[in-house]
Amino acid sequence: MRFIRDIHAEKKAANQPVISFEFFPPKTDEGDRNLLEKTIPALMTLRPDYCSVTYGAGGSTRDKTLMIVDRIQREHGLTAMSHLTCVNATKAEIAQVLDQAQAHGIKNILALRGDPPGGVGDFQKTEGGFEYSHELVRYLRERGGFSIGTAGFPEGHIACKEGKHADWRHLKAKVDEGADFVLTQLFFDNKDFFEFRDFLVKLGVNIPLCPGVLPILSANQIKRFTTMCGARMPQPLLDRLEKLGGDDTAAVEFGIEYATKQCEELLRAGVPGIHFYTLNKAHSTTRILKNLGLAK
Repeated sequence: MRFIRDIHAEKKAANQPVISFEFFPPKTDEGDRNLLEKTIPALMTLRPDYCSVTYGAGGSTRDKTLMIVDRIQREHGLTAMSHLTCVNATKAEIAQVLDQAQAHGIKNILALRGDPPGGVGDFQKTEGGFEYSHELVRYLRERGGFSIGTAGFPEGHIACKEGKHADWRHLKAKVDEGADFVLTQLFFDNKDFFEFRDFLVKLGVNIPLCPGVLPILSANQIKRFTTMCGARMPQPLLDRLEKLGGDDTAAVEFGIEYATKQCEELLRAGVPGIHFYTLNKAHSTTRILKNLGLAK
């Protein structure tokens, strides 16, 4: 398996975008089968550059995350990255997770502070653990053996009360500690991403800043997601979703159309890649990549 920093370097030299997919560990056996036997094989036909697997709130999916990453790499030969958070873990416990990851041939980690157990309430540092994600990035760099990704927030992190510019400076600190690339949280107005990118470039950040794109699957679902993460939905987008009402089939089609246009503009602006939040579904991401002419 390859380091994601090397994938980015190769694609940049070839003037091609890095295409990656994100999955989450399902909660049921049926969900496992659908992801591993249907969704991932379907998306593999698009020949992505890598994928990532999330880490549940409070570290609740640790073993399952590593299992899915391991299976993707072994069964499909695709570089896969494990998310890793600071929540509910001491430094020694994080070291154990990294030992497991390396034993499975996992070479890429997305270093995150993470959400509290249940995804609600304020983050609480674990005694003997890390309080901030830049500390986790530093630890990973000092340990060695991994390509390190981290998260960026084009509209600022919802928990950062000082505002988005302060949050972006926190991201600069993570880059300075050794992050190789940044994946952003979902956003729906590309102006937010461009402002974010320009600010970081002025700070001297020169690693890949990859936008994260979420194709809308239903109006209710996307409103719930954006409320949780603090992302803004432009008024024209909200108006269109209101007109669709509860018609999820129409929402999916609109989501494909909207994300395609969003990606076209991002690619014209020279982004180094696009990270698709698939929600463990293949249909929308497949259609979008075909629309973009990037389905290999």
